[in-house]
Amino acid sequence: MSFSPGDISCRPPARRSIRSAITVLAAAALTVVLSSCTVVTGTDVGRPPASGSLASEAVPVSTESALTVLNNLPTKGKAPTTGYDRVEDFGTAWFDVDRNGCDTRNDILVRDLSNTVLRGPCTVLTGSIVDPYANVSINFIRGNDTSTLVQIDHIVALSNAWQTGAQQLSESARVSLANDPLNLLAVDGGTNSSKGAGDTATWLPPSKPFRCQYVARQISVKAAYALWVTPAERDAMVRVLSSCPDQPAYLSPLVGPTAPVESPAVSPAEPAETRPTVHPGAFCSDIGTEGQTAAGTAMTCSSTTEDPRARWRSPS
Repeated sequence: MSFSPGDISCRPPARRSIRSAITVLAAAALTVVLSSCTVVTGTDVGRPPASGSLASEAVPVSTESALTVLNNLPTKGKAPTTGYDRVEDFGTAWFDVDRNGCDTRNDILVRDLSNTVLRGPCTVLTGSIVDPYANVSINFIRGNDTSTLVQIDHIVALSNAWQTGAQQLSESARVSLANDPLNLLAVDGGTNSSKGAGDTATWLPPSKPFRCQYVARQISVKAAYALWVTPAERDAMVRVLSSCPDQPAYLSPLVGPTAPVESPAVSPAEPAETRPTVHPGAFCSDIGTEGQTAAGTAMTCSSTTEDPRARWRSPS
């Protein structure tokens, strides 16, 4: 799938002792079901049983350096966030953009985690990851209190994208940006929450060895979707890349590198599920489940540091 960008028509880091206790309890709860699940292992990353997944493959490397791509990006100030709405502007998380039958979140978990255990062809129940942002090992276990320990980060935050050119993109282009494997990474939930919507000028991964690749990914996303950088953002990117001038840029598997064409409308994963009508603040059972209020406002089952119980809340 590809389109033309020119078509203008998380919480603080948890204490390790608490995290370990939660992991042990959740692991015990899962023991009774794992015998009937699919174990996916590999020397690199797991591969989903479903075929044709773009999100599960490694992000392609460009022949150009990140500095070269950066030099071709326009520099402007940020536009206001007026009118920004996560669901209205970028679609409900997470679409099945590569149409392999699995939603993008599970595709990225399969790509970035190792030793994954799946329920059916798509749903990741367990796995492990060395978080690239903080260089910490995390055992992922799907559950109300544990799923958020591993989050999927938008490397270029969607609100930042909105302020640096995404307002001018078509709806299909924005949905693609929100689900593009180039712009997504499974990371430690607490570290991701500390990033917020920050750009390179305001936030960098605590793990310094990963910063060159991180900045290169941000530059590559902005190039793929015809976004711009701010003066402060450009200066910060140059500082990081000065230590790795040969760091390559990356290519989007959803946006053609030369002559992208208009894509058909992106459809959600099949079979489509009707979102239940829920009440904001009410308790829920499965972190990540989506619902909507009687007025049609999107809701997500989630927890926070202040309130670890799963409740229906507005998506971030």
